[in-house]
Amino acid sequence: MNIIILGTIGIDTLKTPFGLAKEVIGGSAVYSAYSASFFNECGIISVKGNDLPEKDISFLKKRGVSLEGVRTEGKNFRWSGEYEFDMNEAKTLKTELNSLASFEPYIPESYKDAGFAFLANIDPEIQLKVINSLKKPEIVVIDTMNFWIESKKDKVIEAIAKSDVLILNEGEARELFKTPSLVKAAKNSLKLGIKAVIIKKGEHGSLLFTKDDHFNCPGYPLEDVIDPTGCGDSFGGAFISHYSKSKDMKKAMVYASVIASFNAEGFGLSSLQKVSMDDIEKRYREMVSLRSF
Repeated sequence: MNIIILGTIGIDTLKTPFGLAKEVIGGSAVYSAYSASFFNECGIISVKGNDLPEKDISFLKKRGVSLEGVRTEGKNFRWSGEYEFDMNEAKTLKTELNSLASFEPYIPESYKDAGFAFLANIDPEIQLKVINSLKKPEIVVIDTMNFWIESKKDKVIEAIAKSDVLILNEGEARELFKTPSLVKAAKNSLKLGIKAVIIKKGEHGSLLFTKDDHFNCPGYPLEDVIDPTGCGDSFGGAFISHYSKSKDMKKAMVYASVIASFNAEGFGLSSLQKVSMDDIEKRYREMVSLRSF
């Protein structure tokens, strides 16, 4: 398996100004892996509960996603969230960690030779265990969130320093490096030894910083954002998967932004599951035109 994805498998209840979706399949690993599947095969490292039937995630296998690294135990992780008209931030209504609370990652032997890894938002100590299990990865991309920055900052920094690309949103960047300047936050990220940092700005796109370069990727101008849950994970999964073939971070960012835009157009994975490669290429060409002048 050339790409592995570490993250959660969740059962989500989502409320937005456009409606309510009860107990839909979600979680960072699910969004990331489905998005990655448009460009390459991948394998998941995660845990699901006995109350989540195998058939509910079997659609991932049809997309070339390996579930060999998924363990089944206890009750499934559940999350309930609500968005108001500012769709850039979710209000958490309820979180049930369940089997995620005692999750110990199982890394199959077939995963340890992976050249590419996306470590989605999860406990940084778990991220470190996965990083340390990989034999010689070419690129490790890591994500995090405010909760881990606040509660385990030292471990977050340690995990970032062992990775190659950091993805985080603008609020997390400012909090992690205690600065209102995203440019300073990016420079401080690079001082940890990573090759690149991507700062997500929601509907306004994302920024890429490397030691010698900077790139501003626009967000696709959507008329209706139905549910932004999983957009960041969709971005990360698509980015690592496209990069695994193209070796072009800028192009991978644009494709990742395209995938995330489709994800926002429906509850859960409902929109992405209707998308074809022709749809993706059409929107990619539109994105390229947005950057031409």
